[in-house]
Amino acid sequence: MNTVNLICIGCPLGCPLTVEMEGSEVKAVSGNTCPRGDAYARKEMTNPTRIVTSTVRVAGGRLAMVSVKTASDIPKGKIFDCVKALKDVEVKAPVKIGDVIVENVAGTGVNIIATKNVG
Repeated sequence: MNTVNLICIGCPLGCPLTVEMEGSEVKAVSGNTCPRGDAYARKEMTNPTRIVTSTVRVAGGRLAMVSVKTASDIPKGKIFDCVKALKDVEVKAPVKIGDVIVENVAGTGVNIIATKNVG
């Protein structure tokens, strides 16, 4: 049996979690004060994912950049591919919150969306 220690990011409490693993299977989670901690630990140990936030250039806008993020979480191993895909992206103003900036980023099936309005 292998033991892994994590800090939960499911809420602001930041509970110290202890996860007992047998091979690639989670056997037990302790230290969480709410069900989100248990869910976070199990997902983090078996299929870690993240929301990616960044910026892209805006042509002809009142601001030079617009903030963007993945519409949902992507596999942790795809983060660098996602950021690399955004490196040369430039969109034309106007940009509205929720506009799709890049479809299916890095082959994840997840879109990159704007998180700010830029006129």
